[in-house]
Amino acid sequence: MGQCIRLLVVLLLCALRPVGAETILLKADRMLDVDSGKLIAPAQVVVEGNRIIAVNPQSPPNADRTISLPGMTLLPGFMDLHTHITDHMEGNWRYSNLEFGAIDDALLGVKYARMALLTGFTTIRDLGAREFAAVALMRAIDAGIVDGPRIIPAGNAVGATGGHCDTTGFAPGVLPEGVEEGTADGPDEIVKSIRYQLKYGAKTVKICATAGVLSFEQTVGARQLTDAELRAAVAEAHMHGVKIAAHAHGTEGIIAASNAGVDSVEHGSLLNDEAVAVLKKNGTFLVPTLYQWFVPVELPPLLHEKNEYIKERISESVRKAIKAGVKFAFGTDAGAGPHGRSGEEFTALVEHGMTPLEAIRTATVNAADLMDIDDRGRIQTGLLADIVAVAGDPLENIRLLEDVKFVMKDGKVYKAPD
Repeated sequence: MGQCIRLLVVLLLCALRPVGAETILLKADRMLDVDSGKLIAPAQVVVEGNRIIAVNPQSPPNADRTISLPGMTLLPGFMDLHTHITDHMEGNWRYSNLEFGAIDDALLGVKYARMALLTGFTTIRDLGAREFAAVALMRAIDAGIVDGPRIIPAGNAVGATGGHCDTTGFAPGVLPEGVEEGTADGPDEIVKSIRYQLKYGAKTVKICATAGVLSFEQTVGARQLTDAELRAAVAEAHMHGVKIAAHAHGTEGIIAASNAGVDSVEHGSLLNDEAVAVLKKNGTFLVPTLYQWFVPVELPPLLHEKNEYIKERISESVRKAIKAGVKFAFGTDAGAGPHGRSGEEFTALVEHGMTPLEAIRTATVNAADLMDIDDRGRIQTGLLADIVAVAGDPLENIRLLEDVKFVMKDGKVYKAPD
């Protein structure tokens, strides 16, 4: 019966394939089955158009092109579910919103999107960009105008006046923000702001449930949304069929956001036993953006103080959540942290208690589960041909994921060994 179903899938794919689509045969020493955790050796994956049409077929296919990757392991393309792909922390970043606009941001994103793709990330979620810069970048990538991963953009992040999602640190009247820009107070304004983001192309929602580091509140973890505001945000996002992520450092805000029904808590830096138990009970994903806290960065004194406060506590929080079996998905906060080094998050997760397989799952099957994406995250017949390769066995050496050698997205090769 199983063989009949697989044959039917292949026949359907053949019937639906674009006329003249190239057939590519990938040959590697092994590939990782992320569900079973087994390395399958050797590995042959047949790609036609933008889909995988066969995995280790019994008879060799008639391929237009064969790509041999000796010594390498094939893995599904990675997903980074917390980025700010049109931002960076370079130069006079504190005042960049005064000097540059959203068009500048989108053009900057062209650079960083390609960088993300070439490091093995074929899908990213962008959790906050000015005036839909990431939406514009998503459209340019989808149209083939520029190279980059698939983007799931949130538009403007939504939060309270003077909170982490607002622009803070300037004098009154300098860069004031309103509902359209994501600054909203009370359930009605929260709902209106979310609807505005979705109207102009957002595919997910981000709210700020607590204070943060890169904003000029006095605390880093204080709550900034009421229970009523959180419930309204969750209900609105889910009514539109999109996922909602909550920036939350502080314990009280983490618990409130999870109980309100958010799909993921971002950062989750100050976890106690109660917060861990709530996340696990509610099935809320934790996206810890771990490694960025240990990358040196120059910050104004208040922000530096808050950054150090989180740095001293996040390791214990993440270890506690891993040990308790909280669901994790992969995120780096690239943009608030450095671009082009996202593979280091795998290493950080392993150093904090995950097995290499568990860390890889956060960026593949777990990420797909969080976002309800069923067309990627595995090397499997019928799925999108998003495939990467590393030189060696990543289950033995997780740091190999920091140096991806081969990248295919949508059946197109963007990076290959010399």
